[in-house]
Amino acid sequence: MKNLQLYIEHTALHPAVDEKAIQTLIQQARRYRFRAVCIPPFWVRKVKRELAAEDIQVVTVIGFPFGYNMSQTKMAECQQAMEDGADELDVVWSLTAFKSGMSWPKIELAQLASRIHAEEKLLKVIVETAYLSTEELKQACRLCRDAGADFVKTSTGYAPEGANAATIREMRQLLPSQVGIKASGGIKTLEQAVEMIRAGADRIGSSNGHRIMDAFLEQGD
Repeated sequence: MKNLQLYIEHTALHPAVDEKAIQTLIQQARRYRFRAVCIPPFWVRKVKRELAAEDIQVVTVIGFPFGYNMSQTKMAECQQAMEDGADELDVVWSLTAFKSGMSWPKIELAQLASRIHAEEKLLKVIVETAYLSTEELKQACRLCRDAGADFVKTSTGYAPEGANAATIREMRQLLPSQVGIKASGGIKTLEQAVEMIRAGADRIGSSNGHRIMDAFLEQGD
């Protein structure tokens, strides 16, 4: 597999992330030439400024990690993140509304997609697959597609289970080719990353991007 780094969104979203961790993330992103870094909204302005000369996307999270914020709050978060320089927004959808059988998740995502796309940014929707049945996953993928999502993302990393290849394969069958898949949650090794990509993932979200790349480069020696 060539150019593995172009699949990876190197991530620092743990609760105690500090400036030292963010600076390390920036250095690793420069070293490995990752597709993107995924960081808390608080750090978007700094990271965008420091990576301004690099071809590395700045991704942040909205409604993180549970998604049960009010839609107005998510919209405000998106607006601020884009003003600060975010290129892509990973929005945790309203699982609480979805599980309640409401139509609101689609309405919310369509509103967010319209605003985000008006700024020529990308919307990735985190559906938290660990909490979805097979039928619910089908509904979720259909909903995200219809609402205008650019990617559907598996996990926040806070659920009991993250990404797995079987779910990725199912999502790839359910989603049209123009909607990407971001596999995230528990991806720590090169073997896992490659398995997800072969299953159909277009992006890999991982806080272990540097270790994955070290293993990949060693394999090529």
